[in-house]
Amino acid sequence: MEPPKAWDQLPFFREDWPAIRDRLAGLDKWLPGPALVFAALEATPPEKVRVVILGQDPYPTPGHANGLAFSVAPEIALPRSLKNIFTELRDDTGAAPATGDLSGWARQGVLLLNTSLSVPPGDAGRHASWGWDRLARDAVAEAQKHGPLAFLLWGAHAQKAVAGLPRPQDMVIATAHPSPLSARRGFFGSRPFSRINAWLEAQGREPVDWAG
Repeated sequence: MEPPKAWDQLPFFREDWPAIRDRLAGLDKWLPGPALVFAALEATPPEKVRVVILGQDPYPTPGHANGLAFSVAPEIALPRSLKNIFTELRDDTGAAPATGDLSGWARQGVLLLNTSLSVPPGDAGRHASWGWDRLARDAVAEAQKHGPLAFLLWGAHAQKAVAGLPRPQDMVIATAHPSPLSARRGFFGSRPFSRINAWLEAQGREPVDWAG
């Protein structure tokens, strides 16, 4: 579980990660597991980040999480929040990804980072107090060194996680979470995907191909 080379200079990896790593080593099983724990950082190095989407923690069902926020392994049926994300995406841009695997977004510079990168099977949120949240703030600050970012902050948790970090040159879209409990309170109809692409194109940057 070595930190990705492109990110290993973050203070988190020097000051917080050793204790978390030791706690994980003492567990029989946790998700998404050692091979995928840093998948979001490995897929999107800091100089490539253009968009930041923050989740909470990995899906607690074995086989579902693939290390990217909101994403699932290709063969897994869409979780309810991701189904709502794809509904809004289709209504906004017409794009229809083939599976719930969002690694195509990550390769295009969309940092899909959870604020906690581990969870015991069947016990959502259990590791949220372990100190993982500092990694999200450190990662955002590092990515900001390379240019303006678009923040897609769904729900109060994501908004609180990076409070104070967005700068005037960054774009922030903050809405309700896409979960079935809150999606109709401001997530649906927010058109985040087309708004981000318009912002990128206004800077002469490539839009994100949200279809994959």
